[in-house]
Amino acid sequence: MGMFALLLFSRPVQAEMYVAGQIGAHMPNDASNVEYSALGASVGGSDLALQNSLMYGAKLGYYFDSVKLGNLNLGIETEVFNATPHLKQQVATIGGFTGTVEGLTNRVLTWAPVVVLVRYQAGAFEPYAGVGLGVFFSRLALGNFSSSSTDVGLNTQVGIRYRVNPNLSLFTEWKYNYANISHSNFIGIPVDFSYNYNAHIVAGGIGYHF
Repeated sequence: MGMFALLLFSRPVQAEMYVAGQIGAHMPNDASNVEYSALGASVGGSDLALQNSLMYGAKLGYYFDSVKLGNLNLGIETEVFNATPHLKQQVATIGGFTGTVEGLTNRVLTWAPVVVLVRYQAGAFEPYAGVGLGVFFSRLALGNFSSSSTDVGLNTQVGIRYRVNPNLSLFTEWKYNYANISHSNFIGIPVDFSYNYNAHIVAGGIGYHF
């Protein structure tokens, strides 16, 4: 049985498709480069603290048998995940004026349409890294007022996968997301609001390989 397992996990890399679920911790940096615009004029604001939150989502990927070098294998993946990095109630400065800013509900749904992946197969372990565009669907809300935005940015990942058997795997990974998010008519007010969004994510999950 031990010899069979050794042969199984020492096989050459192969083309394969997989689906996976993921869950983890979403840890955003403060919203930076904050800007408020109205009537053709803009003012800057202090950084705004965002809350850590749970993230969850799914992946669909494919590794190519024809694109490989030794144990290195090229693949592509699409993934989607959701997080709620709410804006905390806090003291902030807007255009030189300082006061208390109400807390805002903030939901960010991230879709990475194409992530280019490279993996290295070392027996049952598969370290991998990927980079691609991220599409960030964000929604800010305060009471009955809300505003939505769709922005394009960066989605990256570095992780390691463990093959329990040819069809089942466990993985853990770190992701980094970046985008400049811009809301028009900010929560019912005729003001445009934009900021730089940077988030670190530590996630784990389980995959099924076809």
